[in-house]
Amino acid sequence: MDRIRLIATSDIHGEVFPWSYADGLRRNSGLARIRTLVSAMKDNHTIVIDNGDTLQGSPLSFYHYAKHHDDVSPVTKAMAEVGYDYMNLGNHDFDYGPQALFRHIENCGALCLTANVLYQGKPLGPRYDIREISGIRIAFFALITQYTPNWESAENVRDMTFLDAFETARDIVREIREKEDPDYIVCIYHGSFERDPVTGDSVMDDTGENEGYRMISEIPEIDIMISGHQHLSFSVTAFDTVITQTLNGAREAAVIDITDNGIEAMIVPVQEDPDEDLMNALLDEENECQQWLDMPLGTCRNNLRITDEFEGRLHKSQLITFLNKVQCDVTGADLSGSALFMGAVGFGHEITMRDLVSTYVFPNTLTVKKVSGRILKEYLEKCAEFWDVDDGKIVVSEAFEIPAPMYFNYDMVDGVEYTIQASNAVGERIVSLTRNGIPVKEDDEFTLCINNYRAAGGGNFPMIRDAETVCEDQTSMVEILASYIMNHKEICFEEQNNIQVII
Repeated sequence: MDRIRLIATSDIHGEVFPWSYADGLRRNSGLARIRTLVSAMKDNHTIVIDNGDTLQGSPLSFYHYAKHHDDVSPVTKAMAEVGYDYMNLGNHDFDYGPQALFRHIENCGALCLTANVLYQGKPLGPRYDIREISGIRIAFFALITQYTPNWESAENVRDMTFLDAFETARDIVREIREKEDPDYIVCIYHGSFERDPVTGDSVMDDTGENEGYRMISEIPEIDIMISGHQHLSFSVTAFDTVITQTLNGAREAAVIDITDNGIEAMIVPVQEDPDEDLMNALLDEENECQQWLDMPLGTCRNNLRITDEFEGRLHKSQLITFLNKVQCDVTGADLSGSALFMGAVGFGHEITMRDLVSTYVFPNTLTVKKVSGRILKEYLEKCAEFWDVDDGKIVVSEAFEIPAPMYFNYDMVDGVEYTIQASNAVGERIVSLTRNGIPVKEDDEFTLCINNYRAAGGGNFPMIRDAETVCEDQTSMVEILASYIMNHKEICFEEQNNIQVII
């Protein structure tokens, strides 16, 4: 048989151009480089696949949504230029709401195969698709983690139903086997693995967010699984299923070859020169975005630069104090919790939009919850699991590093003072908790402002999810911060060192 090749990307997160928006340095990433790679490796026996989380994540995608949200996204246009055959949806593709989502699906040039999402009772995509190449029949189907509604605002997923991913996979595979007589079945899954696919060791709480291990272990007919969501890089075989996953930001592609000798997969770093035609086609929108990023918003007297992320979490950077101050000011909440996102640059004396979107990298909105002193302590105990002690030093817990960094699940809370003793057992690490120097009691009541991801329980925070919702603000946090800085012109506040982490 002729070689049949699959080229797959996942978690592109809006990256089109091959440079950093924070400092302008060239990077081996972006859909412009992906197009060159695909062009070099593609022939008539090649199928190109994207596994979701494509539409959101870069300053360019955010700028487009903020300023030109009724037009086709430049990320969608870039995807069409690459020439994808199939696309799946990821949870972040819902971040800009249903109109942006459907516009993306209609204009990306690929067939949407997401089978376990219904809109007004009808599937977003076909249950599966069959390709026959050189007499070989290959069945493709795609799924998204059904956990998506737990992170999205109700408005973004209105009229949508998310079916159980495992049950959908099992039913589709059974249907394919009964009706299609395929030689191979390919599962495109915007989800990852709750257990190490090779050893079976648990790598995270089994919440239903990631079910890759259950799928490959209980549905043996799946020959290839293209996974995503966790931004990991690997190619392995387990339970006779070939599995791939690529890094986020269009830095890699998975190349899977089907030959007479079997299935071979490899992860290919994106190092090719970027496609000039693709970049030129989108250059006007990129130049607009760059001008917007350099727009000055105001100045700041406090030092809000991040030079060491570890120290910024261990000793709570005043950047977090500022984020929490804004969240409390705009919502009137008593308390506020924020995380220091990976790669955040913070602010110097002059603050620009570039600083802002390079610091607050998610399109989060704000939610205010009513919490008791007991729930507040449970919340802080969950956050305190971030730390550990190794050889007499405070370190980040391995659970927040493996299988992928999850630093966004360590919130730092302002409005109270507390001490975390990292050497204590999990659940017993908050050794002091006061508000204005007065010990917090279990039946005390507070309002707490957090982002919509945390409010929905994201990061395994059920105590926050289940707390009463006081109000929600659907304005993105970046817009809130930009308005706040422009209105105040000069930022100056009393610094708060209210969190102590001790051995």
